[in-house]
Amino acid sequence: MSEIIEVKAGIEAENEKFAAEVRKLLRQHHVRLINLMASPGAGKTSLLEQTIDGLKGAYRVAVLEADVDADVDAKRIEARGAKAVQIHTGGSCHMDASMTLQALRTLDLDEYDLIFLENVGNLVCPAEFDTGADLKVMILSIPEGDDKPLKYPLMFQVTDCILVNKIDTDEIFDFDLQKLQKNVAALNDHAQIIPISAFTGSGVENWLYYLRECIRSTAAGF
Repeated sequence: MSEIIEVKAGIEAENEKFAAEVRKLLRQHHVRLINLMASPGAGKTSLLEQTIDGLKGAYRVAVLEADVDADVDAKRIEARGAKAVQIHTGGSCHMDASMTLQALRTLDLDEYDLIFLENVGNLVCPAEFDTGADLKVMILSIPEGDDKPLKYPLMFQVTDCILVNKIDTDEIFDFDLQKLQKNVAALNDHAQIIPISAFTGSGVENWLYYLRECIRSTAAGF
């Protein structure tokens, strides 16, 4: 009988080891890490721009910008006055804990209170890898549809907060917020769902309030 090698289990165990190192490093420097996940075009960078503006004076913010290539998003973040670390994943469709640890070690962590990881844009691979983040946030944009929890269940199972972006377009697209809430509840009974528009700023203050409360509250994983 041929030997069976469980490759995925080995990869997951290795990743968990690095995730533990990330958490230890963050705790040593009293820094919070937020893993932001979404499809391409859902509005990750636009949300971060709004978030950086809203947190100015209260928290020192840095952003880890993960892309297969290019540095367009990193330039936008730096134009907002926040430190950006560009990460080229070399074709990988996600960030893992090892990559996150390498990126964090390029920063003087004593200079920051809050670090966002803008993960590679897709709803599959980023959900499968623990980066060591304190909070997992995903963006679902109105044009993507309310049925995405049915198509990408793992992403909706692991996330702590779902930001429903582009609500300024809700009259154009066939999107049912109540249906989304029902689909999410069947997978995840604790995820917060917050409608926003990163373009107009509508609902962003609700997101910022949630974020501040998470930072203050040990019950939210911090």
